[in-house]
Amino acid sequence: MEFAAIFALSLLIGALVLLVAVAVGRQKDELSEQNEQKKDSSAPVEESAAKASSKKQKQQQRPRKEKPQQHTFSHKLLASSLKNHSGNVTCLDFSSNGKYLASCSDDRTIRIWSTKNFLERDHKCLRANVEFDHATLVRFSPDSRAFITWLANGETIRIYKMIKKDDGTFSFKASSEDFPQKHKGSVINIGIAETGKFIMSASVDTTIVIWDLKGEVLATINTNQMTNSHVAVSPCGRFVASCGFTPDVKVWEVCFAKSGEFKEVARAFDLKGHSAGVYSFDFSNDSRRMVTVSKDGTWKLWDTDVEYKKKQDPYLLRTVPCQVSEGSRIALSPDGRVVAISNGFDIAMYSATTGELEEEFHGVHSEEITDLKFDINNRFLVSSGDRAIRVFHNATGYRAAIQDMQSMLKKASNEGVRQRLQQQITDAQNALDTVLNATKN
Repeated sequence: MEFAAIFALSLLIGALVLLVAVAVGRQKDELSEQNEQKKDSSAPVEESAAKASSKKQKQQQRPRKEKPQQHTFSHKLLASSLKNHSGNVTCLDFSSNGKYLASCSDDRTIRIWSTKNFLERDHKCLRANVEFDHATLVRFSPDSRAFITWLANGETIRIYKMIKKDDGTFSFKASSEDFPQKHKGSVINIGIAETGKFIMSASVDTTIVIWDLKGEVLATINTNQMTNSHVAVSPCGRFVASCGFTPDVKVWEVCFAKSGEFKEVARAFDLKGHSAGVYSFDFSNDSRRMVTVSKDGTWKLWDTDVEYKKKQDPYLLRTVPCQVSEGSRIALSPDGRVVAISNGFDIAMYSATTGELEEEFHGVHSEEITDLKFDINNRFLVSSGDRAIRVFHNATGYRAAIQDMQSMLKKASNEGVRQRLQQQITDAQNALDTVLNATKN
């Protein structure tokens, strides 16, 4: 009896152990399945998190700033390219002694170049720094020992003196005080009279201010042209001219007494003949000729050697069709023989005597041309627009000079005059041959 009871109890305990073992096995299988599911579901999340982290790191990395490529340009008459500026050049000016070219840029520097180095391989220059600002305009003083600038942020004129060192170079010293702020609109040009008696500044809002050299206002002119597009002082230092929205150019005389005291600004004469607004104008070196370029697609040559006080009007000598664009600039060579006109990125050169198109330069700069100037000796034409200054041989000027002198030689009766003209023709022809041979090589 006891044996049967013990046997039955053993069977019961074995069954219970078997049931517990089965239950534990099932629970392990369920836990294993759940872990696999969690692992599978977490994989995309981890992958997404890894991608987000990588993207964030890329965003935090600063993009590498690539240095802009210098614009390349070539032409048979290109004498050189001056490339020391790191910003776009906005203005150019030759000194009256013909030795220097000044340039200003938004790189906060003004650079002085030696014209005798234009044909050299290396183009060294002197640098004047503009503290906490940059200059948009620059003009030499009549004695070539100083220059004035227009400051973009300060909106004022600053004078720099050029102090010659023992080694022949210059240091630059800014004046202790800048001119007071008088303009409300953007200033488009400044100038110094060759007589040294006054300084001019002009803004787009039809205002011209005449200053003395110490920064005192002598007079203010309202051009009444709705907007000014260009204003300049004549090379003789007597006149200030302006053009703008209206189809004419207005010219005033800045008058001084014999004692040197300022008297008045008197209206001198107008250039009338264009059918649309005038973009720009320029004077010959003796102020006896002027050229204008207009929105109407023409340039005009004028004889301004007139007795305007007797109401004599300037004479229109020539009208020539040309390609123009907003902001076209025009330059007349100092001897009055060559006209250069900018059209966007291009330059065209004409004979002032015949009106014929002589040379075309396409894609001179990567930006629209900002300035165009002939040197005082009629040898070079310079232009600005991007970081480089282009220097061109004035072959058109040499040809025009030879033609003019040959015409004069035919009319000359005096033997001394004939010999002098013949020598000048020979010199001009030799200079032209040198330029053309250099461009071939």
